Amino acid sequence: MDDDDIVLLPRRARWVPIATVLAGSLVTLLPIVADWPLLPPFGLLMLLGWRLLRPEMWPSWIALPLGLFDDLFSGQPLGSAMALWTIVFVAFDMMDNRAVWRDYWMDWLTAAAAIIFCLAGGVGLVAFTTGGGHLLAIVPQTIITILLFPAAMRLCAALDRWRLR
Repeated sequence: MDDDDIVLLPRRARWVPIATVLAGSLVTLLPIVADWPLLPPFGLLMLLGWRLLRPEMWPSWIALPLGLFDDLFSGQPLGSAMALWTIVFVAFDMMDNRAVWRDYWMDWLTAAAAIIFCLAGGVGLVAFTTGGGHLLAIVPQTIITILLFPAAMRLCAALDRWRLR
């Protein structure tokens, strides 16, 4: 799919993936109180779901504005999701260029690695900027997020079928 084909897509086909990632990032605004960080980063889950479902749909730079939106609403230091999500997209592009095949388990494994990288990188950036944060605090959140990835992928697939009708 080249740039001319993207222009011909209906408005719904262009905006549903972006809107779902933005809506996932807005989940942090819900009034959920917890002692430990248990809420998965739904924006990251939707981003990974769309990227692994449709690798040709988004260029690597799309992670910058989507990461900025996530940073504005998640409370992370500004630029953390922008940098981490872009690194993940570049790594996925490199993986797509080298991989001969991909299946469900490979997608889940790469998503798990990306989730661990983004969550641990976020804690590292918080520790660097504020001096707080501990990696053990995000272990439950990381496990929950990895286990929720197949559900996010199925949601992206259902939305993909709907958006291309």
